[in-house]
Amino acid sequence: MELKVTITERVLHFKRPAMTSRGVYTERRSWFVTVSDGERCGVGECAPLPDLSCDARPNYGEVLRGFCDRLEQTGEIPYEAMRDFPSMLFGLETAVLSLECSTPHSTLYNTAFSRGEVGIPINGLVWMGNYDEMLQRMEEKLEQGFGCVKLKIGAIDFDQELELVRRIRDRFSFHEVELRLDANGAFPFDEALYKLELLSQYNIHSIEQPIRQGQWAFMAKLCRESPLPIALDEELIGVNDREMKSHLLTVIKPAYIVLKPSLHGGMAGCREWIAAAREQGVGSWITSALESNVGLNAIAQFCSSVYGDDIRIPQGLGTGQLFTDNIPMPLEIRGDRLWLKT
Repeated sequence: MELKVTITERVLHFKRPAMTSRGVYTERRSWFVTVSDGERCGVGECAPLPDLSCDARPNYGEVLRGFCDRLEQTGEIPYEAMRDFPSMLFGLETAVLSLECSTPHSTLYNTAFSRGEVGIPINGLVWMGNYDEMLQRMEEKLEQGFGCVKLKIGAIDFDQELELVRRIRDRFSFHEVELRLDANGAFPFDEALYKLELLSQYNIHSIEQPIRQGQWAFMAKLCRESPLPIALDEELIGVNDREMKSHLLTVIKPAYIVLKPSLHGGMAGCREWIAAAREQGVGSWITSALESNVGLNAIAQFCSSVYGDDIRIPQGLGTGQLFTDNIPMPLEIRGDRLWLKT
């Protein structure tokens, strides 16, 4: 089968600035790969995050073109060569899967979610901002009926963030609302345990990446001593060797890992992470990484293929409404679940 691969670069614009501990995003640049066999075509999204993705680089388009050329020449994705290029690999994986669909983007996997029969439970995401902005966003998520709310912290005064957490717990018990936190590595190690102890009085489900990545010994110590379950996110970026994944989990011993295909090895690499985590009794869930609806659709369907038709743990798939100029897809949030309309 002879394949032709084309690349289209596109910039998406956020409805409102997305603040992270690394800065503020106002736009999102993605490379869309279209794979065609002359009769059918499939589309995938390659969307690296600047200053975060291990494959973000000035010549991104040129490197991606090289892998696309290899796909054209061989008819196969060069998985081993692409281990260190997760966002590119994810895009090619998605394009090849959708090529095999009767309609691009429709049923990438044969699951109940992909058939439109069930929705995937998702968390309501409260982005960083000043106190009033975060309070308003938090109220919106609670009013929408989310049973799991995730707060991104680390951008404002910690006492104010603690107050936001307290306000949730004053209104809703942990039986009513599951509360997750994501520090994006914002805590200094010598302050982290104290802050985790203050947060633990509010029945927090987990906290992602309390200190910056690359400090395995410090992170392992926190995981041993923290009163809160710790989830790893940024810590996993760039760890693309199969054996090294198991080694990291053995050394640090987190409670959970949070996986983003664009950052953590594409779909193939995430499957390796999940297998390694299960062997060591580590939980996991999957989130998007500010992709357009093309990437979000693929991640959601991948999620349903990995965890089955009865997903209980809320996933991080509520980012489809962030852009003013997103690509239309048959995705819909109903209550606190993401559905694919067939």
